[in-house]
Amino acid sequence: MYGTIASVTTPPLLQALAGTRPRTLPVWFMRQAGRSLPEYREVRRGVAMLDSCLRPELAAEITLQPVRRHNVDAAIFFSDIMVPLKLAGVGVDIAPGIGPVMDAPVRTASDVAALVTRELGDVSAITDAVRLVVAELSQTPSGDASWTPLIGFAGAPFTLAAYLVEGRPSRDHLAARAMMHADPASWNALLTWCARISGEFMAAQVAAGASAVQLFDSWCGSLSLADYAARVAPFSREALALVEGAPRLHFGTGTGHLLAEMAKGADAVGVDYRTPLDEAASLVPGKPLQGNIDPALLASGWDALEAATRDVVERGRRAPGHVVNLGHGVPPETDPDVLTRLVALIHSLPA
Repeated sequence: MYGTIASVTTPPLLQALAGTRPRTLPVWFMRQAGRSLPEYREVRRGVAMLDSCLRPELAAEITLQPVRRHNVDAAIFFSDIMVPLKLAGVGVDIAPGIGPVMDAPVRTASDVAALVTRELGDVSAITDAVRLVVAELSQTPSGDASWTPLIGFAGAPFTLAAYLVEGRPSRDHLAARAMMHADPASWNALLTWCARISGEFMAAQVAAGASAVQLFDSWCGSLSLADYAARVAPFSREALALVEGAPRLHFGTGTGHLLAEMAKGADAVGVDYRTPLDEAASLVPGKPLQGNIDPALLASGWDALEAATRDVVERGRRAPGHVVNLGHGVPPETDPDVLTRLVALIHSLPA
């Protein structure tokens, strides 16, 4: 577990990630900075996704918008899992309505050999944005515990590799899973490279002032436990190991069967909406948890959302620390006023 954090001057998020219970339950939302906010749509108008991630002033503004509006307990750095690939010179774009699309899939041993010679490259656009965010979030009176931490962000090695091999979003990741078994040497080289650039990307954010990081694995839930443990988890741990001096969250979707492996090398585990938190706590004893309100409930009426939130908080008491979050990202059609009201409810509940 990450360090021992004093409870008097430390924000609730960092207390919870250290495995303690702050006076107020901390809450933030994955994709809280995004299309659910009209101010986001305004500043993003006419700017491509990856371009917006690489303009420091714009990325900083987008990162800060939900903190100002919702009073959440953390900012999540506005980025995309494709940004490290872009910085490493990989031909990739975010196609509207499709998602990440590669100029050329990485399918053969020679493709992998050419890719892994690339370095992460110039991260100054990222570190400049992080510093801008941290400067605003830290402007509180000396000794005041109300300053808001920034969480850094990167995609996990399997998710990066799946996009690289498939060339675009895929439901089943057949090409990636085939390479995993057909050419384990190339697979290991590819995952080693993905782990390095993800880890370096997170480490750069921490060096610039981020207080924690989250490694996000969109697609590892498609794997069996045996394949994940043998062929993916060691590389996720390599990425996390490159981050020093900040708590490390590990989150994936559809990963109830993988939580025990995901907890290795992480200081806290994010749980998606499919696995109740009391069950997750029994799978990863001693680990702080994050999650896991079903995002669909944001559009299901207040009564259903409130009841589910109270249930999530109660189940989360089985963990030594609990950061309240959704079990996936905020849907773009979400009414932002619902999120603001939800934060107020969570802050009112006994921690």
